Amino acid sequence: MRKTMTFALLATALVALGCGAGATDEAGGAGGDAGANGEDKAAKTAKIGDSARDGKFEFTVKSNKCGVKKVGSDLLGAKAQGQFCLVTINVKNIGKEAQMFDGSSQKAYAADGTEYSADGEAAIYANKNAETFLNNINPGNQVTGVVVFDIPKDVKLPKLKLHDSMFSGGVTVALS
Repeated sequence: MRKTMTFALLATALVALGCGAGATDEAGGAGGDAGANGEDKAAKTAKIGDSARDGKFEFTVKSNKCGVKKVGSDLLGAKAQGQFCLVTINVKNIGKEAQMFDGSSQKAYAADGTEYSADGEAAIYANKNAETFLNNINPGNQVTGVVVFDIPKDVKLPKLKLHDSMFSGGVTVALS
């Protein structure tokens, strides 16, 4: 009886977790009909300077600069394996409670679909005020900082996918 009860509780917890994760993904996205690859067909792709929303955040990409070899000072810094792309982003909390901006949840994509993760260590050196993305953003407040991607020297980044959390659907921003 005890094993049966434990199994039933475990199964119920797994089902609840699965339902919660699905709800989080749907709630974080912009809505509309999802395509076969999970992309939102109804969502418009934003451009540099446009506001784009995902979950509790409104993102505005201010600029994008690739080809950077090093960030930081001569004494403290990070050197790119390939090249750094520095993406300056304004993040505004449009929700009703504090939300942490997580640079590691942001993704960049090459034209062939290759996904690149943000380089958190390099971002520390690229941001003069290192705490910019390390604190919660309260409702109505906004911060601007640099998200850094270390990509091969011969690669260009045509788009980003920005997320309010690792579980959100994300919003696409065209860089070119």
